[in-house]
Amino acid sequence: MKKHKSTIKVKEKGHMKLTFLGTGSAFTMQNRQSNLLLESPDGKKLLIDAGTDIRHSLSLLGHNHLDIEGVYISHIHADHVGGLEWFGFLSHFDPRYKAKFNGRPLLFVNNGLADDLWSNSLKGGMRSLQGRIATLDTYFNVNSVANNGHFDWGGTEFQLVQTVHIVDGFSFQPSYGLMFVINGQRCFFTSDTQHAPSQLRDFYKMSDIIFNDCETNMFPSGVHAHYKELLTLPPEIRAKMWLYHYNDGDLPDAKADGFAGFVVKGQTFEF
Repeated sequence: MKKHKSTIKVKEKGHMKLTFLGTGSAFTMQNRQSNLLLESPDGKKLLIDAGTDIRHSLSLLGHNHLDIEGVYISHIHADHVGGLEWFGFLSHFDPRYKAKFNGRPLLFVNNGLADDLWSNSLKGGMRSLQGRIATLDTYFNVNSVANNGHFDWGGTEFQLVQTVHIVDGFSFQPSYGLMFVINGQRCFFTSDTQHAPSQLRDFYKMSDIIFNDCETNMFPSGVHAHYKELLTLPPEIRAKMWLYHYNDGDLPDAKADGFAGFVVKGQTFEF
């Protein structure tokens, strides 16, 4: 297998935890939505997406808004951004938050998504404050990340990886997964993606562990990688692939089919 050289900096210090607050699809009733919580070696916490379930999934694991330093947003579907209004308002009006983090929550988002995030998802509920007109910067310390760019958090560099999720007419609706290296382990988190082996092949090969979008519905939507499609991947790729964002109901035996397995709600990976 051809080895790919990394352009991502590796910072060997302590360990980082990655917890799946939920593992389900957008419409799941059983496993919460697929939002993640990263905890750095010094205890800081970053959300990877903040869907409509986020306040409940955080609470189930003993967390609340006062624990979260910031959030990364992959794309603007409600199961990934629907909880930002809750988080933004609470952190804005709670003086304990401002005192703890010395200001607003960090928001990491691709620069092509930032305007749409505000104008098409958050503005209707968050624009009006008593005596003033608010903007996205009112609630968040916005860190816009360019195409082919990265952001640094918790001593780790996170590279944005654009995936094919939805083709809106004749253009792609932007959606970005993450590639990062922790203690020598290269991790690839796809966020929402169609089955696009030609686009993702090199990322799969260079990764040590893969967290991959996986639809299990009997009626495939066409905008998520389906389990039956992922079965066609080479054995060496399936062996390092954990599956999430699945539908409610019975699941196939992923380990018997050569995958690392289905991620369980609340499961933590320590690096």
